[in-house]
Amino acid sequence: MIYNIIQPPFTLKFQEMSKTELKAYFQWFLDTIPVRIRELSEVIRQTPGFSAWDPDCSPASLDLLGGWFSTQFATRPRTNEEIRELGAKSSFPIPISGNELENRTFSLAMDIGMYLSQVFLKQYPSLHWEQPFGNKKFVDYGQPVLVPFKPAPFNPVRMMVTLAYGLSTKTKSGEKLREIYEIWSQLVSHKVSR
Repeated sequence: MIYNIIQPPFTLKFQEMSKTELKAYFQWFLDTIPVRIRELSEVIRQTPGFSAWDPDCSPASLDLLGGWFSTQFATRPRTNEEIRELGAKSSFPIPISGNELENRTFSLAMDIGMYLSQVFLKQYPSLHWEQPFGNKKFVDYGQPVLVPFKPAPFNPVRMMVTLAYGLSTKTKSGEKLREIYEIWSQLVSHKVSR
C-alpha cells in the first residue's frame, strides 16, 4: 500500500509564522484538498475490506472512514527533549505520554480532516473557510477553520489529530468520527442543510 505523506512547505508552528506565511499556508491548504482526498481514497481502497469506500462527501461515508482510520494509527516513543518541551508548554502539571504519533498518522489525520471539511461544506452551504488572526494564544490561530459554528470555529485537522491520539490510547474508536460530525452539525449557525 503506497501512501504519500503530506509535505506542507511550512513549519506548522502557527504562532511563530508571519501573517504572510500563514496566508500562503491557508491558500496552499485549500489548493491541496482535492489532491489529498484522492490520495486518501486510493490508500483506503487498497485496504482489504475497504475497497468499496465512496468519497461522496456524505455523512454515511464517515462510518467506513472512521473504521478504516482506527486500523491505521501508529506511534513511536517520544524523545526526552519532546517530553521536556511539552512539559514546559503546559500551564498545569499533567502526565505526558511517552508515545507520539508517527508522521504517517499525522498525515492521515490531516487528509481525513480535509475530507471531513468537504462533508460539512457539502451538507451545510452556509459554512465557509476562515483564518483567525485575532489572538496568537487562540488554539486555532492562523489555521484554516470552518465557520460559522457556535460557540467556536471548527478546525477539522485539529479534531482529527485529537481523534488519532484517542485511537492510539484506545480511549476512542472509529465511530467517533461520525459522532464528531453529528455533534458539530448541531452547532452550525445559519443552518441550510442539503
